[in-house]
Amino acid sequence: MPENEAIFRSAEMSMVQLYIPTEISRESIYSLGKLGKVEFRDLNKNVNQFQRLFVDEIRKLDNVERQYRYLIKVMEEHGINPIENLAVDYEANIKNPLSTAQLEEICSSAELFEKRVSELSDSADDLMKKQADLKQHQQVLFAAEEYFNSEDTRNLIDLSEAPYSPQMSGETLEGGVFAEVESNFITGVIPREKVPILEKILWRVLRGNLLFKTTEIESKMYDSKAKEFVDKNSFIIFSHGELILSRIRKICESLDADLYSVNVDSKLRLNQQKQTNDKLTDITNVLETTNLTLLTELRVLSSEIDNWVKCIKLEKSVYTTMNKCHYDLGRKCLISEGWVPSDEVAVVQETLEDCSTRFSGDAESVFPIVMNVVATTKTPPTYHRTNKFTEAYQAMCDSYGIATYREVNAALPTSATFPFLFAVMFGDMGHGFIMFLSALVLVLNEKTISRMKRDEIFDMAYSGRYILLMMGFFSMYTGFLYNDIFSISMTLFKSGWAWPSKWKEGELIEAHQVGTYIAGLDPAWHGAENALLFSNSYKMKLSILLGFIHMSYSYVFSLVNALHFKSLIDIVGNFIPGFIFMHGIFGYLTICIVYKWCIDWVAIEKPAPSLLNMLINMFLSPGKVDDELYPGQATVQVFLLLAALVCVPCLLLIKPLWFKHQESKKRYISLSNTEIDEENTSDENNLLSNVDITEDEEHEEHTFGDVMIHQVIHTIEFCLNCVSHTASYLRLWALSLAHAQLSSVLWSMTIGGSFKITGFGGSIFIFFMFGMWFVLTVCILVVMEGTSAMLHALRLHWVESMSKFFEGEGTPFEPYSFSSILAEDAA
Repeated sequence: MPENEAIFRSAEMSMVQLYIPTEISRESIYSLGKLGKVEFRDLNKNVNQFQRLFVDEIRKLDNVERQYRYLIKVMEEHGINPIENLAVDYEANIKNPLSTAQLEEICSSAELFEKRVSELSDSADDLMKKQADLKQHQQVLFAAEEYFNSEDTRNLIDLSEAPYSPQMSGETLEGGVFAEVESNFITGVIPREKVPILEKILWRVLRGNLLFKTTEIESKMYDSKAKEFVDKNSFIIFSHGELILSRIRKICESLDADLYSVNVDSKLRLNQQKQTNDKLTDITNVLETTNLTLLTELRVLSSEIDNWVKCIKLEKSVYTTMNKCHYDLGRKCLISEGWVPSDEVAVVQETLEDCSTRFSGDAESVFPIVMNVVATTKTPPTYHRTNKFTEAYQAMCDSYGIATYREVNAALPTSATFPFLFAVMFGDMGHGFIMFLSALVLVLNEKTISRMKRDEIFDMAYSGRYILLMMGFFSMYTGFLYNDIFSISMTLFKSGWAWPSKWKEGELIEAHQVGTYIAGLDPAWHGAENALLFSNSYKMKLSILLGFIHMSYSYVFSLVNALHFKSLIDIVGNFIPGFIFMHGIFGYLTICIVYKWCIDWVAIEKPAPSLLNMLINMFLSPGKVDDELYPGQATVQVFLLLAALVCVPCLLLIKPLWFKHQESKKRYISLSNTEIDEENTSDENNLLSNVDITEDEEHEEHTFGDVMIHQVIHTIEFCLNCVSHTASYLRLWALSLAHAQLSSVLWSMTIGGSFKITGFGGSIFIFFMFGMWFVLTVCILVVMEGTSAMLHALRLHWVESMSKFFEGEGTPFEPYSFSSILAEDAA
């Protein structure tokens, strides 16, 4: 069945009720997830999440996801990126759900992989710590050899107490932990950044009674606490007394220093070095083998783990959806409810029938799935079908508010007016071409870019590539009308103005009109002294005209909504008086603007009247016109003003009075039907006992006071907004003027002034100035100015346009779909 359009209005929705046998419930929900057409309702809202039927399965899959996250984390720590399978490719390969045995195998495999990788990773970390410890000890021994071989150091070492022996010091010659020798020094390794701190603390604590020497270690040492390689120094501290040495040890350890034992005797130091080197060689070999094994395991996992993650995510979503269903113990079936587009009901029915046939096993014992379309008073969700062109515009409007079910979709007109109003503020053929070309690259390479991993900023540009394309195209169009290309004019056709052939030096030269320029702004205006005055007046009035047209057709959409919902009172009480009010004042102003443009005031030798003063005097001095624009102007303005004033009480009172009349009528009918036959009551109770799970939505009851207050607010907002919103469109003029002037200034200060320099040096200077001009044009005029104009155009649609008809009280249609789940996972 072909899909009906759902862009002007949201698609019609139907409430369906499904009775799914428990034997194929999981497979059925899986098939509906692949289809992505059903939004399931939660029938267990009063049941705690931890008390639902499939909590154990979800917990098991949560644990598998945790195990996969751990494996991916270990991969990233070792520089291995999991091979990502695109969501669209994975979705295309989805056929059937996993069987129970396959699911159990995946869970057990995940636990096995986690255990194996965890053991290897922990073993590698321990070996890394031991290796780092031995390397540091090795560096301390090398540094100590230099210290003890110097004559100054020999004088500090006290060897007069007793001859040194391993038994006295507790040292084992075979290796292992070397105990501290009864000597007057301490050696160790400390992070380089903490050396000055250690020296200052020791100097203050010991009052200078020490000798502190340090040596930088060339290669970085592994820090087990920070789990990274850092710069470190080896040090040796000479002092006297066991109490003082004990304090020094505590200070060193508090600054994350590692202390090591070094023998005073040179022969024993050589033995220490030999034992340390042998241990370091053995540890390094074992560590390399462990890392190689771990990397091999991780590389094997990296090719498959992304598919496993997606598979578990979908399986978990199936059980989460099943937890929204009601489980009927008597009939052994899952009962679910959901919203489906009305033109997709047959597709859902066909999918369920196919699922019932495929997963029932024996053909003679097919488990039937019953689907009923039920009547309900609940408000359906809003669903607009989009394509890759309208998707970004729909997202733009939805970010302001979701359209009420079946009201006019604001995204449809926005797809045309948004880029055009942007272009009015950004009109320049050169800047528009840069934007158009950038968007065209994204559009032509959209398949390739869609498979790339994008950051947030680039993803925004890619998602709105068709908006940028249309913005650039319309900017070239308005730039053609403004006759602007990088602030330079174009003489494409014959000018309609001619300069005098003879003039005197110092005399003011005035051009005379000889014709009409074919399209757009005549290039003769560029460079004229009154060019800015002319363009200001022209663009300001043009912005008022565009704003009035934009608001008018937006306001007409409220009539379209009222006709669709058959709300006659909204037509009589809101639309008609509001239409007369807005068009009687601001519609009259736009007609006067066009009429004033059509009159050749020079030919009739009469000064053009000021329309702003005319509009002000229309309110302050009714019936009085200083400079008449047309015959009978005073009478027309008085009539329009009276019509607008009459519309205000109409807006304020018609709808509340109609509501009061309807409430009185309902109360009269209710009182006349107070006596109900007992037999009818009994029959009604019997019917209520068979009502399905679907509950009717409780609509909020409004009183006369609520409606009156709402209408007062609506009337005040509408009347004030007619003024403020019309003035708000003057931003079209202001930003267009600012963009043109900034472009002109940038040209004159960079490449425009470089043409005055001649010769080879001038060529070099022009080259650099061109690069500077181009970079500043792209960064400031295209990116920054474009962003500013885009935000202003967005405000004109969200506030000035959509406030005229848009309710935005809907809820989005969020079907259970594997596509959306995988897309969220990719994001």
